[in-house]
Amino acid sequence: MRRLFMLSLSLFLFFSCSNQNENLRVVKNKALVPFAPPVSYSEAQKKADSIVMSMTIDERIDMIGGHNMFFVQGVPKANLPRLYLSDATQGVHLRKDLDSQLEKSTAMPCPITLTSTWNRDLAHIYAKSIGEECRAGEIAVLLGPGMNIYRIAQNGRNFEYFGEDPYLAARMIENYVVGLQSTGTIATLKHFMLNNTDFRRRTSNSVVSERTMHEIYLPAFKAGIDAGAMAVMTSYNQINGEWAAESKDIVSGILREKLGFKWLVMSDWWSVWHPEKAMKSGLDLDMPGEGDLNWILLKKFGDSFVRSNAKRLLKEGKVSEDDINRMARNIIATELAMELDKRPVKDNSYLANYSQHEEVALQAAREGIVLLKNEGNILPIKGTDIKILATGDFIKERMSGGGSADVEGYNWLSILDGLRNRFGEQVVFSENPTDDEIKQADIVILSVGTKDSEGWDKDFNLPDSMNQQVKSIAALNKNVVVVVNSGGGVNMTEWNDLVPAIVYSWYPGQLGNKALAEILAGDVNPSGKLPISIEKKFEDSPGYPYLPQGEDLYTGWDLDSRLDFPIYDIVYDEGVFVGYRWYDTKKIETLYPFGFGLSYTNYNYSSLKLSADNIKKGETLKVQFVLENSGNKAGLEIAQLYIHDQTASVERPVKELKDFIKVPLEAGEKVLVEFEIDQQDLSFYSEESSSWIAEPGKFDVLIGSSSKDILLRATFVLVE
Repeated sequence: MRRLFMLSLSLFLFFSCSNQNENLRVVKNKALVPFAPPVSYSEAQKKADSIVMSMTIDERIDMIGGHNMFFVQGVPKANLPRLYLSDATQGVHLRKDLDSQLEKSTAMPCPITLTSTWNRDLAHIYAKSIGEECRAGEIAVLLGPGMNIYRIAQNGRNFEYFGEDPYLAARMIENYVVGLQSTGTIATLKHFMLNNTDFRRRTSNSVVSERTMHEIYLPAFKAGIDAGAMAVMTSYNQINGEWAAESKDIVSGILREKLGFKWLVMSDWWSVWHPEKAMKSGLDLDMPGEGDLNWILLKKFGDSFVRSNAKRLLKEGKVSEDDINRMARNIIATELAMELDKRPVKDNSYLANYSQHEEVALQAAREGIVLLKNEGNILPIKGTDIKILATGDFIKERMSGGGSADVEGYNWLSILDGLRNRFGEQVVFSENPTDDEIKQADIVILSVGTKDSEGWDKDFNLPDSMNQQVKSIAALNKNVVVVVNSGGGVNMTEWNDLVPAIVYSWYPGQLGNKALAEILAGDVNPSGKLPISIEKKFEDSPGYPYLPQGEDLYTGWDLDSRLDFPIYDIVYDEGVFVGYRWYDTKKIETLYPFGFGLSYTNYNYSSLKLSADNIKKGETLKVQFVLENSGNKAGLEIAQLYIHDQTASVERPVKELKDFIKVPLEAGEKVLVEFEIDQQDLSFYSEESSSWIAEPGKFDVLIGSSSKDILLRATFVLVE
């Protein structure tokens, strides 16, 4: 009783002092309300079991493999329609070869841009907009969000994912899932798991420890599952020696038992090679289930479709009728839970919301574009008599990631369009400017970047011709603004010190270059921050080297479809030290650190207070500090909380992100930011006990504007 009284007294004094801090407005994150399907799991399973028992064995087998590439067979007797599954995370990928397609879909900024906003609410409305377009296009299942951790800068699909930090990715993913499924569209978490390169992804084997898996590569999936995601897609690669879709340890053991996922599990397209293993692993749906496989060399496996082999395997006693029933039941139960037997998938009323979706796309670009460098405050561009030279490889192109994630979009603006719409005749375009044109310009906007894609990895190094162009122009004009379009980090070390301004624009979507022009003009105050670390050279990164000996990067789809190559191991021997965790621990200086991004105003952090000096396991610790916009321009600041364990019995990162908030602040405004730390935030995964452990000892609370810019510190003790 005395301990409870003292704790209550300390909390009272803490909040009394805090409230005396100029009676500031308190800002804190809202609790997420997970998505709950209209029909409960138990009710859906019960009804699905009844439907399965009414079906012939042929009808059940017909359910467990896809049809016509992107469809799941319906059950007419149960009023369940044939389902259309469509890519991708950043909008609806239109497949014009299929009937009844949407005429258009909004090209959102790519997910790594969305993550650069660090805005949870924006993740929700972004995904809700995509879900509404799915409903307009009769799409029952979106094959996203993609959520593999950014382990290496060269992964060709980084643009589809949510950065290097599991906590940041988890918070964005859970809001994405709730936003998307609020429209009645099923979200598919992919690719489960450890698909962190697209270099010969079908013949790669990710070798990883249990601790690394749980601390780095599972948290985003767990967050999506806890948020109510209704589908999961397995990955192409092997995991510790077994293909993901065929691994009982991965699908039944980790996904279903440890993470508690109950609903539909599907394979990625053509990633099942042993139907018997897949049917026993816990997989429900083999996609696409059929098709012309001439483009894949099948010397090793031959016919590997589940649907075409199920009856033979049943007759041979290698699978049971219960296996087939389980697969069909999980598919049907997922549909029933979303009431697809009671409502049409297609809803034309959402066609009226396209203008809103464009506004969401624009806002995501405004908040996701990152200002990396601004020496001498060259930006924003001021004055109506400033002559702006626009040049570079991608100044007139539509920049977007390729493969299944490509979204065609509409109303596209190039960088040149965006600049001309904002600055008018001040903008002069030259594809190959002369020395005199470069010298005579007041400012040069120079476009560089990469065209990333599913199916292959991209080089961290920009082409020599591109680097030389930056250096040549910088030698002739001291006011160069480099705009980078890429799906991940690129090597800027050669010219980073030669130019005064760098803007990381990612793939910003169909209206993203309007946002870019607004930021360059100062109409919008940049607020994006990196969800990745950008290394000085690729050799510094935790995943280097990873290519098989004697092999080089490639482009195109030929090698992606080759199965006659030997399996090669990707050993995750960096363990939990991914991204900034690696660079901090190894004391490697990055070019730009995780969480970094500049603004046109200044922010001050002060008055850090903890609710207690000691907490017990199961208790929470409240953290408060004052955040002030000390400049003369309104802005949005992303405040970040990291934890450092001083006395761990295992090697832990120097710091780990455990909370963040994006705060709007008027010029001169102060607010009181409030975070909470709980036992999970202090825990590491123990391989000895196969559980999370929070050890007693000292912990540091680190508050900063990036992983490197730590501005406030305090220490507390976790006691038994």
